[in-house]
Amino acid sequence: MIRVLLADDHAIVRAGLRALLDSGAAETDSAIEVIGEVATADEAVAFCATTPVDLVLMDLRFGPGKSGADATAAVRALPQPPNVLVVTNYDTDADILGAIEAGACGYILKDTPPSELLAAVQSAAAGESVLSPSVASKLMTRVRKPDTTLSPREIEVLRLVADGLSNRDIGRRLFLSETTVKSHLVHIYAKLGVKSRTSAVARAREHGAI
Repeated sequence: MIRVLLADDHAIVRAGLRALLDSGAAETDSAIEVIGEVATADEAVAFCATTPVDLVLMDLRFGPGKSGADATAAVRALPQPPNVLVVTNYDTDADILGAIEAGACGYILKDTPPSELLAAVQSAAAGESVLSPSVASKLMTRVRKPDTTLSPREIEVLRLVADGLSNRDIGRRLFLSETTVKSHLVHIYAKLGVKSRTSAVARAREHGAI
């Protein structure tokens, strides 16, 4: 069972996400349960500190006070942190990078088709990186340079991905935080023009990088 918390300051958005997840779970026989809703970043952190949650669907902007990125960092710092999937209307470079650096494992936009959102929830709950195509494109454009060669550290990370290690295991092997590993993967995806771990490994092998 994937226990989901909805964190958004608009009640109508929370209601829509709940309905989508409930109907999608019923149609696909997926084990997804919305166990709570909160309207502020502080409430999201407090809820996760006292209640077992597998995945938080986090908006980025809650009005005055902490942002979704702030809440993401605080949630990920908890002893048994849930994964965080950002679901927002905002797709600026600063928003995207800020959320990922805070520890979000995924970033999708609110206009994502329902089937893709359900797939993103499943992947993010498992700790996999999930990006909307437009977000991946922005990151690729931002990071791309005339020379898109992977850095030595990025090659190290990708080799361990190819060996089947999880982000947590890669972090332990290289003495990095999971957030740093995810950040490296985001840059790897952008440089190679891919959207998944498998594609990144395949593309890197085609280029002779690993």
